[in-house]
Amino acid sequence: MRSIEWKYLKGLHQLYENGKTKLKILNNEYIYLVLFKQKKLIKFQEGNHSVIMVTNNKRFADFYEHNYLKTYNYYDDFFADSGIENNAKKTFTEEDLKALVFIYYNRDELRNNLTTQKKFSAQVFKYENSKYLENKPSLKNAVLQLLEIDEFPEVDPKNQQWRFIVDCLDPKFVVLCENLDCLKVPIEYQENNIELWYVGGNNTKPLIHISQDKLNLPIYYFCDWDYSGLSIYSQIKQIFKDKDKNIEIIQPFPNAKRLPVSVKHHKSKWKKADFSNLTKNHFTETQIELIMELISSDEWIEEESMDLIAIMKDKSIFNIS
Repeated sequence: MRSIEWKYLKGLHQLYENGKTKLKILNNEYIYLVLFKQKKLIKFQEGNHSVIMVTNNKRFADFYEHNYLKTYNYYDDFFADSGIENNAKKTFTEEDLKALVFIYYNRDELRNNLTTQKKFSAQVFKYENSKYLENKPSLKNAVLQLLEIDEFPEVDPKNQQWRFIVDCLDPKFVVLCENLDCLKVPIEYQENNIELWYVGGNNTKPLIHISQDKLNLPIYYFCDWDYSGLSIYSQIKQIFKDKDKNIEIIQPFPNAKRLPVSVKHHKSKWKKADFSNLTKNHFTETQIELIMELISSDEWIEEESMDLIAIMKDKSIFNIS
């Protein structure tokens, strides 16, 4: 499924419900090239190029239901619940929407631990720079509305002591994530009985204060396979060891995409010391072999490139009693 901006998704939904729309959805390259030119699922209304119509109701409905209906309903419910204005003038990308949903469901924790606008922007909108909110006023206004504040405090917090949780009705195990991305679209994880935790990257202190009753489920760590991610894993593993609780790392598939550590925006570099100063006995022989390969080739594996659920199913983790 190709990700598209909310205003175009609104147009596709109008086509699904009414068979036509006046929204300028052909300004989207994917809709123009694939739905209009290639698949010919939509066309201009005869004699009126300001209206786009469906060419075949069943074919379009099948396509939309398979690719976009679930996503549309998910975000439409979010707009209704959150009170954020829902109209086709919003230029929210799908990544923007994911972040807004995350902010909404964690608004109390975020509001109580607010950073500066730039730090908040860089952390929550991971693939954008620290000036992202500054350059998107409508998105910033939505964020402020969700947080129920008038403006960001322009002082840095001394300590970040948060732990975000995506609950599910019948959790079978916990996955502790290094990055926020999994928590932004939690539906699939909830459907697979996974409770997600996030404590803020290198901010592992909140884990020290987790009570024993929250440690009954198996716990796994999902992270970038680079120096920072693996180093944080060792810190967390020690914290849980002190609680007499084991935690295991989610290992990528052998054919996982590898990136050079010098890639743009990536700051974690391997150390020149033996095994990059990582704690060897925190890893299995197979994991040590993979890490050694990454170190020698100066590469890393990004968390977001790994399919967490596919990996866990492949390792039969779902069958753990």
